Amino acid sequence: MEGLDTGQLATLASVAVGAGVFGGVLAGLLGVGGGIVIVPALYLAMSVVGMDPAITMQVAVGTSLATIVFTSLSSAMGHHKKGAVDYGLLKLWGPSILVGVLIGAVLGGIVSGLILVAVFAMVAALVAMDMILRKPREETAPRSFSRPVWAGLGVVAGAVSAMMGIGGGTVCVPLLNFLGYDIRRAVGTSAAIGFIIGLPGAIVYIITGWGAEGLMPFSLGYVNLLAAAVIVPLTMVFARVGVAIAHSIPRRALRLAFGVFLALTSARMFADLWTQLTAMGA
Repeated sequence: MEGLDTGQLATLASVAVGAGVFGGVLAGLLGVGGGIVIVPALYLAMSVVGMDPAITMQVAVGTSLATIVFTSLSSAMGHHKKGAVDYGLLKLWGPSILVGVLIGAVLGGIVSGLILVAVFAMVAALVAMDMILRKPREETAPRSFSRPVWAGLGVVAGAVSAMMGIGGGTVCVPLLNFLGYDIRRAVGTSAAIGFIIGLPGAIVYIITGWGAEGLMPFSLGYVNLLAAAVIVPLTMVFARVGVAIAHSIPRRALRLAFGVFLALTSARMFADLWTQLTAMGA
């Protein structure tokens, strides 16, 4: 596409600012990387400025993964200072998540977007119900799986996260909490996992989008550097705000916050899915 005019640049920048602030707070508070906010915000902004619909979602996802690299570092460092990052778990789970990220990033353009949205929305709704309704156990000693099961879960979490441009916390936080990990430790560890997802995911989206037609100015493959430059400083600053909130509110309140967040995300996805299906049937 041709260069953007002043109004289009202002629209893209203003949406990026909002996504950076809100995404950063969520990243620190819930360990989610902020992508669950950044992807739909960028998708909307790029659609408004006239980007080719065929590649808009890829650019939104690729750009989100690039911002998650920095957001997750800021969030993880904050949680590290609070002693809330389980490095033993990162060593156990990290390699399989990395494999999943590479698979998911490569296959992101093949799997039907409607199927991905439907599955993710359903999973998000079920997890939200669990986080809101289930009473946490009194003991905090974590349970675990065998290494092959951890590996399988890591591949799935990494693949889904890379396809959808999210940091992995949406999958990892509720799973770790269900296994008995303290909610704050689950959030802190998931924030660190976001770096394992964001860096290789962004690189793959740069490679697969290299030379694609219809890209906006300042694009490196499917990563738009202009949007990333606006979002990254804001997410890094506001991730620390989210970390401070996460360690100052009761554990039950943090579980409820994550549950409500997932419920709203699921509802939004179902609404978008219904709109697309209705349009296809019209």
